This record gives sequence, C-alpha cells and structure tokens, in this order.
Amino acid sequence: MRKMIIEIDKKSGFCFGVQNAINKAEELTKNNSEVISLGEIVHNENEIERLGKLGVKPISVLDLSKISEKTVLIRTHGEPPSAYEELKRNNNRIVDATCPVVLKLQQRISKSFSELQKSDGQILIYGKKNHPEVIGLNGQTKDKAIVISNIHDLDKVDYSRPIELYCQTTMPLDGFEAIKSELKNRAEKSLVIYDTICRQVANRVPHLKWFATQYDLVIFVSGSNSSNGKLLFNVCKTKNQNTRFVTSAKAINFEWFDNVSRVGICGATSTPQWLMEDVKQFLENEFNVSK
Repeated sequence: MRKMIIEIDKKSGFCFGVQNAINKAEELTKNNSEVISLGEIVHNENEIERLGKLGVKPISVLDLSKISEKTVLIRTHGEPPSAYEELKRNNNRIVDATCPVVLKLQQRISKSFSELQKSDGQILIYGKKNHPEVIGLNGQTKDKAIVISNIHDLDKVDYSRPIELYCQTTMPLDGFEAIKSELKNRAEKSLVIYDTICRQVANRVPHLKWFATQYDLVIFVSGSNSSNGKLLFNVCKTKNQNTRFVTSAKAINFEWFDNVSRVGICGATSTPQWLMEDVKQFLENEFNVSK
C-alpha cells in the first residue's frame, strides 16, 4: 500500500451564484421535460453534460427569437434588458438565476447611467468585452459604456467629461488597481470609482497561492473553457510548478506522480464538487491509498 496523502481544497468549487443557478436548474427539471438556459449555466463541460441528461438545454442568445412558450433560465452572469423583453414577447416563462451580486451591480449601473446623462458623463466597465456578465452590464447603458480590458483601452476615454468606473465581478484585483491608478492620473473632471469585484471569487487567489505550496503535486480541475479556471490554474502554477490542469480523471498522467507523496486537488468557481471527488476517488483507487 503506497503512502500518499490526497486532499481536496475546501474552498474550491462553485461560488454561491453558480450553486444557486445549478439548484434552480435541477429543481425546474423535476416538473418540466425541458429547461432552456441562455448560454451554458456554468463553464464546465462535465457539469453541462450532467445537466443535459436531466433536461437542461443551453442555447445561444443568438437563437433567442426562435424560442416561445418555454421555461427559460437566466444564468448567473445575467442578461441585458433586451433579452428579457424578447423572452416576454414570445410568452416564455423566465426563471432568473442571476447572481445577487451581479444583479445589484446591474441596478447600480442602470441608475448611474440615467444620472450621468445630465452631465454628459461616461460609464467605464473594467472587464472582458465579450464576457456574458459584461454584455449584461453594458446592456444597462444601452451598450454605451466603455469596456476596459487593459491599460491600453483607457485611450478610448474622453477625460474632459465626468467618469464613473465599475468592474466585472470576477476581474483580478491587481488589474483593477492598475486601471484605477491610471484613471486618477488622467482624469480632468469628476472621477468616481466603484470596486465591484466579488470578494468570494477574488479571495481565492491568495488562498490558492498558499494551498499550492502545501503539496508535491497539485491537480487543478476545471472546464476547458473557464476563464476563471485558467486564471486560478496560473495562480497555482506560479507557486508550484508541479501543477497540472485536468478536465476530469481521464486526463491524469501517472508519470506526474514520481516521487510524490502529497497531492492537492483544487478547482475553479465553475468546478463541481463531484468532479473533484471523482478525481480523488480515482487516485485513491489507483494508488491503493488507505482512507
């Protein structure tokens, strides 16, 4: 029997908003033969496959006009007002699973946009231009906000006009600090900065920096298309070069385990707990680890 310690990070896995959306989707499938979600509920192909077997069908927002009289789930990221209007026009039942943090942010941006019209002000959103959350946030401004992904994007701003800055909830804190500092240097009129980054997500960065140092090998479990997964994987990798990215237990390479006695398993805010448990179970069985 090989002496090996295998542990799952207790702080990894779904954030509150994602877990809430998953719970709503599961509940809806109990009474509906088909539940449609606008886009994937979570950026994890294994969880999407599991939900698909329950009856959850993701569709592109580009196909919004094609559905009518359906049960439609609004995912954690939220949607712009135009999406709700389209769904209502076609007599769909809307179940809103927008994260409460994102929903509050949408409302704040909508209010700011109305007020800034009086002073010819601009709303800036620090975020990823084509990210679903940013599309929903920008929708509150009739798509008139300026999306800032990096320092270079600040050249789009008219500094002779008032500015209010908001953030996509999942953006990194260090990037926000850099944008904030540069705006303060450039602004000529009023500048109001709102730190709207979700700390439940942001606080995982310092935690994973510590977690990665506790093990000989770190197995990072995430969906292949999760931006949060890529970010947090790189956080672990900078602290422990022996960090490996897998989408499931099937991707594990046993050559990674030479001279390894401590294995840490962690994941993104979009990684289901059951998937990390599967990886742990697979390793315990393979290495005959006592429990």
